[in-house]
Amino acid sequence: MPKKIENVGCPYCGVCCDDLVVTVSDDGRHVLEVENACAIGNEIFHHASGDNRIKLPRLRQPDGTYKDISYDEAVDYAAKVLVKAKKPLIYGFGSTNCEGMAAAAKVAEKAGAVLDNCASICHGSSFLAIFDNGYPSCTLGETKNRADVIVYWGSNPAHAHPRHMSRYSIFPRGFFTGKGHKGRKIIVIDPRYTDTARVADIYVQVKQGQDYDLFNAFRTVIHGEDIPDEVAGVKKEQILEVADILKKARFGTIFYGMGLCHSDGRNHNVDIAISMTRDLNDFTKWTIMAMRGHYNIAGPGVVWAWTTGYPYCIDMSKKDHAYMNPGETSSIDLAMRDEVDAFFNIGTDAGAHFPIEAVKHLKKHPWITIDPNICMASEIADLHIPVGIVGVEVPGIVYRMDNVPIQYRQVLNPPEGVISDEELFERIHQRICEIEAEEGITQTGAAAADTQKSIVGE
Repeated sequence: MPKKIENVGCPYCGVCCDDLVVTVSDDGRHVLEVENACAIGNEIFHHASGDNRIKLPRLRQPDGTYKDISYDEAVDYAAKVLVKAKKPLIYGFGSTNCEGMAAAAKVAEKAGAVLDNCASICHGSSFLAIFDNGYPSCTLGETKNRADVIVYWGSNPAHAHPRHMSRYSIFPRGFFTGKGHKGRKIIVIDPRYTDTARVADIYVQVKQGQDYDLFNAFRTVIHGEDIPDEVAGVKKEQILEVADILKKARFGTIFYGMGLCHSDGRNHNVDIAISMTRDLNDFTKWTIMAMRGHYNIAGPGVVWAWTTGYPYCIDMSKKDHAYMNPGETSSIDLAMRDEVDAFFNIGTDAGAHFPIEAVKHLKKHPWITIDPNICMASEIADLHIPVGIVGVEVPGIVYRMDNVPIQYRQVLNPPEGVISDEELFERIHQRICEIEAEEGITQTGAAAADTQKSIVGE
């Protein structure tokens, strides 16, 4: 008899919808129906029981074809690559659980690797601004229950986070927001007239790359000073109108996306957005939140900050200490300077998202992709290791975009023999230890590491 599982988390975007209802077949191997999910989340669940899953690691052969190998052989290959490399890069982690991230950090420390995540090419600039200026944020639940003014700046949740508006920002009725969307004012600020702008009360079309100027204008008006007749393509009258709404809000939240942190100004745009949020708190209550993309891309920032002291771009190649310096230790910069001699792509697609020159440099060296799915990164890899899909076949902790941890559930059994990211990294770590013992490795760095406190987990 089919089994209906409630309160299931969705392994798609940073909203981490945890109200899904999934019906699975009586043998626990097929998803029959998914309720409450968006179209993309729905597809992820049904893909898990599709016929095109890769069920064994695939190793590239001299003629360019792939050959299926066992997990033991794949673990041995990966461990030997890490032992041989002087500066391996372990990157990705948008689509795995925190348990897998912690296990990967152990491997990175043991191998003397650089550990980085997708924030390096998306919200890394937000991290820099938050380091400098703080983060006056809240939970999505607080926004749902309290916010009467919502600002989307440089983000389009109608496409990227399909249920964000219905669960937390525009449409839901909260404890103090019983009228739902009728009691809220929605402002969208974006160079493009997006589908999110279509449901806004006010659309502000800022000129591309001039977000910082517009923030400055808002701050000037909020402080009671005059501004020019037009700033960043926006008329003075509209700036005054929006500033008045912001100051009179009972509770407001600014949701910003990569349209802000990746346009001209980057981290400085986020920095001044935080400063404006602080200014508004002289008058009322305002908060700000980054629209994180992958469902657990907030996870590595939390897990690795606990274990190494840094959220991303963590260089452990010296083996006795860790440090981060975006621009020096970030993945794209390392690849463009051809400083990496082995590349691990975990739960993301560097083949599709990295600049082509970076990919060309990385492809000179061993490239290993760990991912349940076929993607560009898997198709150019020397070794592709399939793993279970977190949130569908593997349970675990994920962090929502507001940094709230959520326990994800397993609803399907993984294909026979397929293991989780966590088990894979634990086995690679064990194999590295065995190889080093067999070869009596006594490099200066390794010896230093034995005499120093562990970077990870201390």
